[in-house]
Amino acid sequence: MTYYVADSAVFIMGYPVESTLLITVPSVVNELKSSEAANRFEIAREEGARVEAPQSGMTEDVLNMAKHTRDLEELSTTDIEILAKALERKSDATLLTDDYAVQNVAVMLGIDVKPVVQKKIRDILVWEKQCVGCRKRFDEGDICPICGSDLKKRRKRKV
Repeated sequence: MTYYVADSAVFIMGYPVESTLLITVPSVVNELKSSEAANRFEIAREEGARVEAPQSGMTEDVLNMAKHTRDLEELSTTDIEILAKALERKSDATLLTDDYAVQNVAVMLGIDVKPVVQKKIRDILVWEKQCVGCRKRFDEGDICPICGSDLKKRRKRKV
């Protein structure tokens, strides 16, 4: 049996999923601002959807991979929790998300991913920063330590 770990997009967009197979994390519930999304979540919960916090050890694995791919600054706390829950359930779950940074990290962690509305990522990417002034490249930061210009995120390589 395949379970589905749901990002907030599932409830925001009204993605049809069997509620008894649906798992999400508490922070997703807090992200549901519209009454429609909140109602969809409440109906799913009444029909058997579960809200579970991720195991703490999984969060560390997600953070390490996000640092490796350099997606960490793009991920919210909710994204990290969703990834940790999906990693915890990796053998029997699919992660439902439209977030490309979440998909990038998930694929690198070996998590099965299915988009909600958007297209699925085609390539797994590792990012770097490049100075808009002197064009030097760095692994992290917002300001160039050489010339003081802004650093812009760019694709370093495909994995």
